Amino acid sequence: MTTKSNRVFFSDNFFSAGKTPIYNEAGEETGSLDLQSAFNSNVDILSRNGEMLMQGSLAFLLNQWKITGDRGEETGVLKQNFTLFSRKFEYRAGSRGTYRIEGEPFSHQYTIAGEDGYMHGDFHRTSAFFQSGSFELINHSDVLTDEELIAVVMGVHMLNKRKRRRQNN
Repeated sequence: MTTKSNRVFFSDNFFSAGKTPIYNEAGEETGSLDLQSAFNSNVDILSRNGEMLMQGSLAFLLNQWKITGDRGEETGVLKQNFTLFSRKFEYRAGSRGTYRIEGEPFSHQYTIAGEDGYMHGDFHRTSAFFQSGSFELINHSDVLTDEELIAVVMGVHMLNKRKRRRQNN
């Protein structure tokens, strides 16, 4: 594995609709998130030129987040694993492997590990309680792109939001 390490910053919108920029560590805009609508949880990851690179969406009636590439091909599926005291997710990326995303209870910090235990990345929420979700992602992977991991992070965020809504109803 290489030792590359990309750091990117991005955020959700308070109303979960519209475009928000993606920045690299130098503060340069590298692309954007297009949060499709306040009524669904679809997210497009766009290049700096506005070209769609990845898309994430909640699977209808399933507790899964589906990630597709720019041509609509399925790249992977994220699902939340049931646990009592921690936050665990699993990202299945087809022939590229299965990845564990884990965070401690009451924490907004997560790690992304491959089946071999290699740390492919980590991310944490940088925003305050009453603000929309802002995230810092550090990608150590030579298998998963920044755009794909941004889609995974947004999937974790959306699945957590959905779970909170269900618990409050």
